[in-house]
Amino acid sequence: MSENTTMTGQRWVAFGAAGALGSIHRTEGGFLLKMLDGSEEREYPTLEVAKSALHATLPAGSDWPEYREH
Repeated sequence: MSENTTMTGQRWVAFGAAGALGSIHRTEGGFLLKMLDGSEEREYPTLEVAKSALHATLPAGSDWPEYREH
């Protein structure tokens, strides 16, 4: 995450069959994806792109995660 990235307080937590997978945080410039496995944080231009990026990190054939806004 860039030093200049400011989170706005809006976030979504992604849940799969085994529990929480990661979270997506709204920033001034887009949406920051944070995975619970500690992989590199990345920022995406839209919420849908961030959700797709999170799903792409899951094993092939995984169901689409459930996203809950917090």
